[in-house]
Amino acid sequence: MTPETASKASSTALNGYRVSVDETPEDEWNALLPLFDDASIYQTWAYGAVRWGEKQLSHLVLRKNAAVVGMAQVRVIRVPLIGSGIAYIRWGPLYRLRGSISHGEALVALMEAIREEYANRRGLMVRILPNIFQGSTCAADFARICQEAGFAADEAHPSYRTLLVSLEETLEQIRKRLDQKWRNQLNASERNGLSIEEGQSDELYARFLTIYDEMMGRKRFETTVDARQFGRLQRSLPADLKMHILLCEKDGKDQAGLVSTSVGDTGIYLLGATSEAGMKSKGAYLLQWQMIKRLKERGCRWYDLGGINPETNPGVYHFKAGLGGVESRQCSRRELSGSWISSACVMLPERLSGAIEAWRHRRKPALLNATK
Repeated sequence: MTPETASKASSTALNGYRVSVDETPEDEWNALLPLFDDASIYQTWAYGAVRWGEKQLSHLVLRKNAAVVGMAQVRVIRVPLIGSGIAYIRWGPLYRLRGSISHGEALVALMEAIREEYANRRGLMVRILPNIFQGSTCAADFARICQEAGFAADEAHPSYRTLLVSLEETLEQIRKRLDQKWRNQLNASERNGLSIEEGQSDELYARFLTIYDEMMGRKRFETTVDARQFGRLQRSLPADLKMHILLCEKDGKDQAGLVSTSVGDTGIYLLGATSEAGMKSKGAYLLQWQMIKRLKERGCRWYDLGGINPETNPGVYHFKAGLGGVESRQCSRRELSGSWISSACVMLPERLSGAIEAWRHRRKPALLNATK
């Protein structure tokens, strides 16, 4: 089967479910996302198009009795001429419908549909990074269903590590749960005469970038986050899926900014920035508390603080830990290969890249010693 044939839209029946692939237009995909508690910005059409390019995207929708019960946005990368490669699902697939208690049957059918389309039909390696955290109520079912469907866990690959703040209590209870020193800083920020402006406009995001650029120039740390790419994403997202921007200012000067997203039942802290003046006014504390209020108003159950690394970034970890969240790790990614050629095309470059990176780390101390 050629790549051109495999990329055509298709619809099939699967054990009482109807599976459609690349038949759903972008506006319909956007309208369906909020049906799922496990939806996130990483499964929005705009995120895939801005981050990877629309030509690499594939969209699978699972229906039962005409109702949508599962979805997956897939990034497909093929080696030219060979046609083999990888189908990558980031923070998916989606199957936890809002208001539904049981999700297992839909996940079984969804994993079978993904395996059939991308591994069996297209011969690709399928790699899934799920929006599920270890220890959650659905983690055990996910592991079991993946194993039954032939998807192996890649325990060697480091998983996303973050702090999750529960939003199901009252604001008073959440505030009491804050670390005492963090709460003291919040109290101070509330007395500092800061005003908050919030919204989704390009103008607000441009102001956020000004603070972000100042902070990056001051701190000079390396990051893989592209704040301007998120700006392009904001312009592409429909109004109800746009990121939420908070800025605080004093005496006409922006002090701090925060960018978050909330598509499903979990808000995610994406970007934050503080000016030098904002360090003194404690604006970041006020903005985080304001964001907690906004997420509760939207009906979110959790606030994901956007990743932590206590070893390499202890300062940020200490700040986030003060919000009283629970340390959590994302479930290990799952993999299934549709052909040995696809496995070789994916694994060999990754192993080579890993070996080069390890060599660089070993070489760095030697270079430092040589210059002493």
